[in-house]
Amino acid sequence: VQLQASGGGLVQAGGSLRLSCAASGSIFSFVGMGWYRQAPGKQRELVAAVTSDGNRNYADSVKGRFTISRGNAKNTVYLQMNSLSPEDTAVYYCKAEFPNGRDGSRLYWGQGTQVTVSS
Repeated sequence: VQLQASGGGLVQAGGSLRLSCAASGSIFSFVGMGWYRQAPGKQRELVAAVTSDGNRNYADSVKGRFTISRGNAKNTVYLQMNSLSPEDTAVYYCKAEFPNGRDGSRLYWGQGTQVTVSS
């Protein structure tokens, strides 16, 4: 399974960006997909995640500003980020969980996409 993340960039505080993550190479639908971020000198943290049955989970710091959604294309998710602040500056990573075809599942990570918010 490969994850292709895109949509990062440079934006001014208060602006918006939309990240996309498309998974390919699996015959299964995802169990869960989500976005994590890592700022310089900090640990990677969960931003938002969605399960196959539609349950969503958000970090407290992004609630009300970010929205994770599933795309019409299979195994695609989006992260709409509004009211961005410099504190949101980080490398954002897509993560996905897929069935392994036997008795469990496996986690996959995409390449990071840089989000920089200027003040």
